[in-house]
Amino acid sequence: MEFVIIIALRFIQVYSYILLIYAVLSWFPGAYETRLGQLISSLVEPVVKPFRRFRLVFAGLDFTIFVLMGILNWLSGFLLNLLNR
Repeated sequence: MEFVIIIALRFIQVYSYILLIYAVLSWFPGAYETRLGQLISSLVEPVVKPFRRFRLVFAGLDFTIFVLMGILNWLSGFLLNLLNR
């Protein structure tokens, strides 16, 4: 069981980095049209799409990625607690 939790924690860590890169790509015009941008978008959009229903845009800034990273951080802490029991 520990092995599965460790793999899940690694996946969460890598996916968090992918989310961060996705957010940074929004700063550069045309970045989503590159191969890297398309790859990252194909990995992130299916997960982000359900959260966009909550309209997490305030003052022109989209906080969807921030909320999703917070959820992943909470899940990571939960898994660490399971691992340390």
